Amino acid sequence: MSDTFPRQYARTQRLSLGEPRNFTISPDGSRVIFARSTSGQDAVNSLWVLDTSTGDERQILDPRTVGADLSQLTAEELRRRERAREGAGGVVAYSCNANVTTAVAILGGQIVHVDLLTGNVTLPDVAPGVFDVRLSPNGQHISYVRGGSLCVADINGNERVIASEQSETVTWGSAEFIAAEEMGRMRGYWWSPDSQHIAACRVDVAPVPVWFIADPAHPESPATEHRYPAVGANNALVTLHVISIADSARINVELPGDWEYLNSVAWSSAGLIAQTQTRDQRRVHVHLIDPNTGMSSIIFTDEDDAWVELVAGVPSLLHDGRLVTCADRDGVRRLIVDERSATPDHLQVRSVVSVSNTIVFAANDTNTPWIQDIYSFDTESGSLSQLTDSGGIVSASGNARVLITRTSTIDTVGPRFSITHNDTEQGIACHAETPLVQPNVRIVSVGPRDIPVAILTPRDGLTTKLPVLFDPYGGPHAQRVVAASGAYLSSQWFADQGFVVVIVDNVGTPGKGSAWERGVLGDLAQPVLDDQVEIVRALEDLEPRADTTRVGIRGWSFGGYLAALAVLRRSDVFHAGIAGAPVTDWRLYDTHYTERYLGNPNTDDANYTKTSLMEDADTLERPLLIIHGLADDNVVAAHTLQLSSALLAAGKPHEVLPLSGVTHMTPQEVVAENLLLHQLEFLRRTLG
Repeated sequence: MSDTFPRQYARTQRLSLGEPRNFTISPDGSRVIFARSTSGQDAVNSLWVLDTSTGDERQILDPRTVGADLSQLTAEELRRRERAREGAGGVVAYSCNANVTTAVAILGGQIVHVDLLTGNVTLPDVAPGVFDVRLSPNGQHISYVRGGSLCVADINGNERVIASEQSETVTWGSAEFIAAEEMGRMRGYWWSPDSQHIAACRVDVAPVPVWFIADPAHPESPATEHRYPAVGANNALVTLHVISIADSARINVELPGDWEYLNSVAWSSAGLIAQTQTRDQRRVHVHLIDPNTGMSSIIFTDEDDAWVELVAGVPSLLHDGRLVTCADRDGVRRLIVDERSATPDHLQVRSVVSVSNTIVFAANDTNTPWIQDIYSFDTESGSLSQLTDSGGIVSASGNARVLITRTSTIDTVGPRFSITHNDTEQGIACHAETPLVQPNVRIVSVGPRDIPVAILTPRDGLTTKLPVLFDPYGGPHAQRVVAASGAYLSSQWFADQGFVVVIVDNVGTPGKGSAWERGVLGDLAQPVLDDQVEIVRALEDLEPRADTTRVGIRGWSFGGYLAALAVLRRSDVFHAGIAGAPVTDWRLYDTHYTERYLGNPNTDDANYTKTSLMEDADTLERPLLIIHGLADDNVVAAHTLQLSSALLAAGKPHEVLPLSGVTHMTPQEVVAENLLLHQLEFLRRTLG
């Protein structure tokens, strides 16, 4: 069959296959370890070693050669991949010792040990069925989780269980649902720098409500029990402990305060720290822990009338014990070193890449949130430097000595990977396919509030009027308007089919400062929708080809919620909607995400009523297609089914497309391809 963009987009996992990823740098800067598949059609990642002095790359572990059945994944590993939105196979995660001379990974539930200098690959004699494998810093022990137990083994595979309980609701060493899905904490245990102890989470999900995820297409299969902490309900009980490798002796860590969430843990030569957060998310504490006694002291507190934002890469300690973190101060998110701001008024810090004498971080100017670059702060001199000036989107790994960047711009096809070391720059090969569409996009700021907008049109050279398709996400923590061509591939495909495609980053999206992000406090619906409507009203002046009498809107997850909200509340502006995996009633979503914006429904239920699509079911006057994966354990299918029932009860025709066996990230190739085609058919049928 001839290739088409929907087929290419699906089989290449959104053009991500073949990209290098998961970088680790040796302490001396001589080696970079990373994962990458052999082509843009290959979903199996191998492990590679790059010599920074020569740029030579060497495949050190080919998963296809070790004899493991790569399809044999534990239930825990499948859940971890869903939380991480991981669709690839092979080496999707690995761990190195402190010197980065050896590494471990899991292939098909089997531990694989690799000598990164010689290329020697061994399979320790450990029974399959484990996940989250890690090497001790000295490289002499392997740690992993088996079921609910935390285990260690020597390099030969002699296994010992160091933490376990005879309870179906208790696990050791794993991240609970909220930590992985909403807080960015994908792990539940951490090695001490001297390799003698492990700090581990004990998680008890007994208080968390049990939900059931069934597959109606296979009634012979039982429903899966899923502990889902819906808003207002109990969260998992999480405690932290320090465990001796020698004898499994356990010290309970005392973390004072009325916290409910354990955001992060970090253990370095400067000490063991943990960050906790209250249920209302308006206060965080950073605790310095004595691993010998389990006692701790609070070394930093941040409070905010709305919420305290969590930032990847911090908190962390400098070698001399000074704390590095981030906090919203005077309208922007700043890098904070030893409780003093290290960044200026115009920079919004997005993440911290590495912490040493020179701190490396990603940030954007609040006037141009669609451009992100890499900066450094020298903790000794206090000087701030801009390391990249891309005009696009740059993410980074590594440190100030060896910096690895991924750069994407509007004008380039695909991302570019490079290593800067010893004042020289060299590339890392990217095997991702060249997309079959070429975005024709311009980014503008609109109105007195400078709403970021991207507008895409066909490359047909014509001036004829076209129907309009809004293609937003619109929710917190995610931008769609970015200066990177790869962000617009599916949107451009719709444009090429005969649409003016418009993407709006409304209030609440990241990058424009603290007040902009907090504009959705108490209401995730009306402020978001109002910004979308404002752009429709301005569109005739922005794009002469836009026919605003025919406006559709599509989206997934929060974008699906926004699409349904648009046709329900503003049918005068939006004439057809496609709602993919939408939240329809925020009472059905989880604690940490939802209560941050809407409060606890036990005390703030009015916020949930005014943002629920159920309240607007009787207003539907436009065509609405709702799509939902029935195996979704994040935005469960009940959202769509309850809205559909409410629409039917109100006598409102609509369409529902259920996807059997599909989760929130729709990884199946044939599903991903035909979803685009099905949406196109719906839009042509309803908008003309």
